[in-house]
Amino acid sequence: MRWSALYVPTLRDDPAEAEAVSHRLLVRAGFIRQLSAGHYSLLPLAMRVRSRVIDVIRDEMNRIGGQEFMLPAMHPADIWKRSGRYDVDVMFRLTDRKGNDNVLGLTHEEIFATIATELHSYKQLPQTWYQFQTKFRDEARPKSGLLRVREFTMKDAYSFDVDESGLDQSFDAQKGAYERIFARLGIPAIAVTASSGAMGGSASVEFMCPSSAGEDFVVRCPSCGYAANVEKATSRLASVEDPDALPVEPFDTPGVRTIDDLATRFDVAADRQVKTLVYVIDGEVTLVLTRGDHSLVDQKLIDATGATELRPAHEEEIVAALGAKPGSLGAVGVTSLPILADVALRGRRGMTTGANRDGVHLLHVDVERDIEVGRWVDLREVVAGEDCIECGHSLEVIKCIEIGHIFKLGRKYTEVFGVSVLDSNGKTVTPIMGSYGIGVERAIAAIVETHHDDSGIVWPLRTAPFAVDIVPIGADATPVAEDLYDTLLNRGVDVILDDRNERPGVKFKDAELTGIPLRVTISKRGVEAGTAEITDRATKETVVVTLPELPERLLVLLAAKS
Repeated sequence: MRWSALYVPTLRDDPAEAEAVSHRLLVRAGFIRQLSAGHYSLLPLAMRVRSRVIDVIRDEMNRIGGQEFMLPAMHPADIWKRSGRYDVDVMFRLTDRKGNDNVLGLTHEEIFATIATELHSYKQLPQTWYQFQTKFRDEARPKSGLLRVREFTMKDAYSFDVDESGLDQSFDAQKGAYERIFARLGIPAIAVTASSGAMGGSASVEFMCPSSAGEDFVVRCPSCGYAANVEKATSRLASVEDPDALPVEPFDTPGVRTIDDLATRFDVAADRQVKTLVYVIDGEVTLVLTRGDHSLVDQKLIDATGATELRPAHEEEIVAALGAKPGSLGAVGVTSLPILADVALRGRRGMTTGANRDGVHLLHVDVERDIEVGRWVDLREVVAGEDCIECGHSLEVIKCIEIGHIFKLGRKYTEVFGVSVLDSNGKTVTPIMGSYGIGVERAIAAIVETHHDDSGIVWPLRTAPFAVDIVPIGADATPVAEDLYDTLLNRGVDVILDDRNERPGVKFKDAELTGIPLRVTISKRGVEAGTAEITDRATKETVVVTLPELPERLLVLLAAKS
């Protein structure tokens, strides 16, 4: 490829709207252009990178026995109504000219399950199917370039097994494949325990890339390697000595509306308060209790209750249920409402909570004695500095980009769509599914987030749009550059020749901005001396090489980067 024939619209200034490094550099380096919020055009350099990323993913999927499909991106709405996911808020819906309701697929569990209805025998299992397909999600706030979009390419894979032990093997095979994929792509990935969320199922692992551009938080132990999404993480709390049990005693707290108010004005420490939250869970008003200094993780509450609809109660609903406004709420003596309590409150005495009378609280609350807790569950958010549940070391919380997610789905979709096979005893059984996803463009962005410097992108060789950039300076250098270009092409090297009529500084800046791993500079002075310069993009180190040894030296350097 010759640079003069390639469309690479590089920019000298950062785009004003770009915050994430990957967004800024992919726009500046001429890889992407925004069509509208959350919709990006991939330009030729980006398509070359995308192809390389897909090649790595496909290689690892095939290695574990995956079979590639291509399913439609638009689906009949009825299929999603059958699975109960038609009303998800990120679904794009449309009606065709015949009045039929359709959706744009945000994932393909349902569609692969309909294909699996043609499986009939356990002898056909396990099956691992995958595809690269465009997904559509009506994101409320698309942002950060390719990191949060409304249209993107996903590698989604699905496994079908006879039983749970088979699913375990398929899941482990996918996990190993994902670890190899991210290692080959040069993305530092942390496998973390995660919530299955709306996908359901018995287990879920997210692959997270540490980055300040991320929107997810991961709790990690630097000592033993424990790692979990904040939606799933737990920790070992410091032991607490509570006072002896005393009778509950009301006291006036006029004007108190918050945990901090009670702590500041009445000297009741937040960790000795019971915070009472009121939620409407699948239409039922429910009390949710945490320690005053702890934050509730909504996803933990969803996972614990299996709720399909969950929201904080409105003030009028709270007053109707408890007789008081927020700030004076409590669960002591409440018998008419379901009560869920965080396990950190179990066995606690000498606590303070609202009395369900405006401006009144209760002292000396013994949680298990005075409150009829229906369920004890882990609801609180883990914070940095707490002790690791596994080894007791201090935990850290890091910001991350989610780059992959794998689920043990169970039989939710195979049951809905009537997938069944005969087992070895001739009995009809329902296969069990797994689901495994990687966003291709998000992976590209994650590579840039972790491989860049002040001059631009620093692509790992495996994902770079070109391996070598040949930069001739002056007419006398052109024949030597052309000869090297032909030699490298014949040796199977992805090489670009910068034959533009531009100043050397422009060519050098573009080479650095676009992140090509090796640059060969051939100048008139070098040709006269019988030498050329090789500059490593990652290290910025330059070596002088004689012209006869130049091709072999480049091949050696490329092999070392492979």
